[in-house]
Parts: sequence; C-alpha cells; structure tokens
Amino acid sequence: MPIRLVIADDHPLFLSALTDLFLLEKDMEVVASCTNGTDALHAIRQHRPDVASLDVRMPGMNGLEVASALRAENNQTRLILLTAEIDETVMLGVLKSGIQGLILKEIAPEMLTSCVRKVNAGERWIEQKTVWHALDNILHKQSASRHLESQLTPREIQLVKMVAQGNRNKEIADKLFISEGTVKTHLHNIYDKLGVNGRLELMRFAHVNRLV
Repeated sequence: MPIRLVIADDHPLFLSALTDLFLLEKDMEVVASCTNGTDALHAIRQHRPDVASLDVRMPGMNGLEVASALRAENNQTRLILLTAEIDETVMLGVLKSGIQGLILKEIAPEMLTSCVRKVNAGERWIEQKTVWHALDNILHKQSASRHLESQLTPREIQLVKMVAQGNRNKEIADKLFISEGTVKTHLHNIYDKLGVNGRLELMRFAHVNRLV
C-alpha cells in the first residue's frame, strides 16, 4: 500500500513541485493538495492520510494551528512541518502539537521523501542542522534582548520592535495612545543610545539582531 499524503503550501509553484516530487515515488500517493490551512484541515479529516506535509505559514490556519486542531481530535495522521526558517515559536509549537517531522525548505528533495518514509514508519525526523539553526537563532535573539534591556527602557524596546515591523510614527502613536511628538522624542533618544543614524539604520539593527 502506498503512503497516502495530503500536502499544503500557500505558494502554488512550491506546492506543484512537492506534488511532482511525491508522484515520482512509487510508494507514495498524493490524495489532496491545498493552498491554505483551513482546506488542509478539511482534507485531512476527509481523506485520513498516513502523512500530511504542512507549511508553517499559510492563510486561514497556519501549520501549527492545523496540527493543534488534529491533536485535539486525536487524529492519527502523522505530520511534517515545512518552514523557511525556525524560531522559538516554531520549536515550541512542534513540541506542543505532536508534530513528528520538522524540515527546512532548503533541504534536498530526497531528504524530504526519506523524512516521509521515516515519519510514516512511526519515527521522528528533526535533522540536526534544523535544531542547531533554531537554537542559534533563539540564543542570538535572547542575547540581543538582554543587550537592549541594558541600554533601553521597556517603552523604548517596544518602539524599536514596532519600527522594525514597519509601523510609521502615527501608527505607533495611535497604538500606544501617545502623541507623534512623544514618539519622535523616544526615537531620537533610541538613536543616541544605540548609535544609529535614523530610522533605516534602526530597522537594520533590529533585523540583524533578530528582534522581530
């Protein structure tokens, strides 16, 4: 009996490539392919596949939310999460949701098919590169946060993160219930403390230090 698969990814080209990859394997059968988490959840409930491959970020429901919903229903489909990058949210979600496989999208195709076979056989697949990459990100982010906490006030740290997320001064002011003038004063203090020259350098600083 072939391994029955449901696959889900919100990028049509990647989804098509996954479908073609699995169809080339004689021991695998794709029973449904979906472009969002809601459809993936419905397809898994309907088809009861052996394995489902889920993108971590999808519209409707993300891969972790789909996994949590299936776990609550005691669904026996074994789950693989595909992601472009791994942070502490993904790692914790994998542990809480009972996901059996965690794979970076940059891996070689043959590793993904091997992962499917291992997971279908009842094993877990979380490659060492994935784990160390995630731990490095987590430790780097924690270190950057501690460094910021020694230089900035909690309010200033909040502003740094909001700027890094693309919020303009008016949006920040509205969300924090302060004036735009107060936002500008905070930002100038932040620039001086961090030694950055303006908003773009602050955004670059936040992203380099993985604060968002």
